[in-house]
Amino acid sequence: MINHARRRFLQITGTSLAGSSLVALGFSPSVALAEVRQYKLAHATVTRQTCTYCSVGCGILMNSLGDGAKNATPSVIHVEGDPDHPVNRGTLCPKGASLLDIITSPNRLRYPEYRAPGSSEWKRMSWDDALDRIARLMKDDRDANFIEKNAQGQTVNRWLTTGMLAASAASNEAGYITHKVARSWGLLAFDNQARV
Repeated sequence: MINHARRRFLQITGTSLAGSSLVALGFSPSVALAEVRQYKLAHATVTRQTCTYCSVGCGILMNSLGDGAKNATPSVIHVEGDPDHPVNRGTLCPKGASLLDIITSPNRLRYPEYRAPGSSEWKRMSWDDALDRIARLMKDDRDANFIEKNAQGQTVNRWLTTGMLAASAASNEAGYITHKVARSWGLLAFDNQARV
């Protein structure tokens, strides 16, 4: 049994040595030689972004092709975790790792839509119209429900019928400014997505 195993070992190593010697001398078909492939992200533009899924705020790197020419539409070809981001340090959860599928999905909502009260259909509207509508509704609600003084006559400047939910993926500076703006309107119902 030992002689058979040793003989088999010598046969395999002898065949491998002979084959590698022939390749070194140039006796190898050209198709079998290895070819250097181009790295698929070599010409991609990298954009740092924040994952949109949850309140953790992981950093992502989005690689896109497109030279910025007038008739060229850039397309995202790869998404990965940002190794320099302090939150996730390059890691992504399964949802964050699948962001490329959401970006390229034909069902992705790309513009605001509005459904009138009692209607069963959504209608597309422009971003300007959507933001104007939101601002108008907020202003009307604040004007109708703003409390300047309480029952004792003290100035309180409260707006209790509307609240704000801030994004936890924002920076400390953005959170500070958002808090200041919300409080300047008189909002008391103000929270952060990280606590929800």
